[in-house]
Amino acid sequence: MAIVMAAVLLCGCDGFRKLAGRPTSDEIEAKRVRIEEEKAAHQARLDSLRKMAIADSLAVADSLRVLDEMRHSSVMTLTAKRICGVRAAELDHKYYVIVGTFGDRQNAESHRAKIEAKGYRADLVPYRNAMTAVGINGTDSIVEAWESLKKVKGESFCPADAWMLVNE
Repeated sequence: MAIVMAAVLLCGCDGFRKLAGRPTSDEIEAKRVRIEEEKAAHQARLDSLRKMAIADSLAVADSLRVLDEMRHSSVMTLTAKRICGVRAAELDHKYYVIVGTFGDRQNAESHRAKIEAKGYRADLVPYRNAMTAVGINGTDSIVEAWESLKKVKGESFCPADAWMLVNE
């Protein structure tokens, strides 16, 4: 018994643990720190997922609000299929605010230049019947398209009958 007491006093508990094949206090502390870091990383992932779910919910709510506004407005919204002439495959985005349609492509390009000079992105939307429309602020978000339509209504280049093209 005296030998064991002398060994504990001289080597400490860690020496005894090492002899017994058990982890030392430093190893136990390192493992505790590692577990705490893993818990923190896991909590950060959960928080990120919660934030993303809230953001997605807000985006859905905003889209529903916009759809309700559109339903109660006099704005015309047409799909490329309903128009039966837009070459939808040539378009980069799902939604465009159409601010003019021209029989002469040069006139459409001139109108596009005026619009771009005002700071808007404008694209030419070709029809199969050789007509060319000018669509602004192409986007894949209906919320952005609706906000763009409301904003552009106050511009001098925007006709009263501007409408939204849905490229489906």
